Amino acid sequence: MLSLSKSLLLSLSLSIFPSMELVHSATFPCKQKLLIAVTIATSLLTIIPLLYPLLEDPNFFLKQQPPSQSSIINLENGIVTSHDSCDIFSGEWVPNPEAPYYTNTTCWAIHEHQNCMKFGRPDTDFIKWKWKPYGCEDGLPVFDPVRFLEIVRGKTMAFVGDSVSRNHMQSLICLLSQVEYPMDASVKNDDYFKRWTYETYNFTIAAFWTPHLVKSKEPDQTQPKHIDIFDLYLDEADESWIADIGDFDFVIISSGHWHYRPSVYYENRTITGCHYCQLPNITDLTMFYGYRKAFRTAFKAILESESFKGVMYLRSFAPSHFEGGLWNEGGDCLRKQPYRSNETQDETTMKLHKIQLEEFWRAEEEAKKKGKRLRLLDTTQAMWLRPDGHPSRYGHIPEANVTLYNDCVHWCLPGPIDNLNDFLLAMLKREEDKGLLAQVRKMLS
Repeated sequence: MLSLSKSLLLSLSLSIFPSMELVHSATFPCKQKLLIAVTIATSLLTIIPLLYPLLEDPNFFLKQQPPSQSSIINLENGIVTSHDSCDIFSGEWVPNPEAPYYTNTTCWAIHEHQNCMKFGRPDTDFIKWKWKPYGCEDGLPVFDPVRFLEIVRGKTMAFVGDSVSRNHMQSLICLLSQVEYPMDASVKNDDYFKRWTYETYNFTIAAFWTPHLVKSKEPDQTQPKHIDIFDLYLDEADESWIADIGDFDFVIISSGHWHYRPSVYYENRTITGCHYCQLPNITDLTMFYGYRKAFRTAFKAILESESFKGVMYLRSFAPSHFEGGLWNEGGDCLRKQPYRSNETQDETTMKLHKIQLEEFWRAEEEAKKKGKRLRLLDTTQAMWLRPDGHPSRYGHIPEANVTLYNDCVHWCLPGPIDNLNDFLLAMLKREEDKGLLAQVRKMLS
């Protein structure tokens, strides 16, 4: 099969490239040149993508799902274009009886406080849903671990953010465990900065702990509890991640829940205000001020990075679902089904999401000028509709003395957070399509 695929590609090259000479020949009228160009491009787009994977894997076709109609490449007026015609982030949750695709006994990457089945969660319906976008002919395909690993072969991916970001990465490890388990490749002896390598695919993923994205200083734990306040340097990106992103092809950033905590804000190393610090002579600017500034600084650092040549994805805010009180006031999340699609987000979630989108769009305009690639994983609405997916009291033994007894922030594994990787794979496929289009345009120019 391998030698046959090479022969087919060679034959295709011999048949096509003489035609390219004709396109540039002065003896052919313009209309005929255009017709030949369209024919060549159509052949390339149809045949080469089908045959090329055989060079790497003769069993490639046995592993694939049917192609999505939403990413079909078209030729219009002699110009190659790609149409992402549907918004995969707008939709509803529908039953998926085939889920889950791993369990808490088959995946070792699940942290205890997300291991809801181990600690006795009695219902399992919450793991049997999938996201269905509106107006998308093929919907959003369920995560294909083989396809994912083929796309990222020889590449690197970083998850930059807080514990929900780590939760997302652990979900990815569990989904990929259907194909291969990674080897620990950490360069630091620190669980907050883990790296894992899939040796068969030469693919490495890494976690970078940075709950605010900007430089922060934790409260002095020796001081009384009432001054449990963070210092946030809103105009300084956290060096713990920005110094290393040049090593990565894909960087997924996110941040959210730590910004709820009382903080003092610094800009130019001078106090400019705070969020719920209750300190004399310091203006409370609210968490929304700090949140906006943090993302603006993070995007600015990425845009100014000379070493980072990859693709940055903003994974938008994943909301919590406390009902009946705040996290420290007896709030809980006991629902057993998704919300209906018309359920309105709470005011805080809407504001945080809006800030993220505004700062992303602002940065995206600058990125286009600099040739940087910024992409949006706009998953807030999908995750807002899943109040049933949190551990609640099933992330520990009943008598445990833990700070977050009813956890309505993180997500059970398996659970709704697995669907973030459906979105991620769809975006990676689109990036792959754009790369193919660029090659075709270059050939036709």
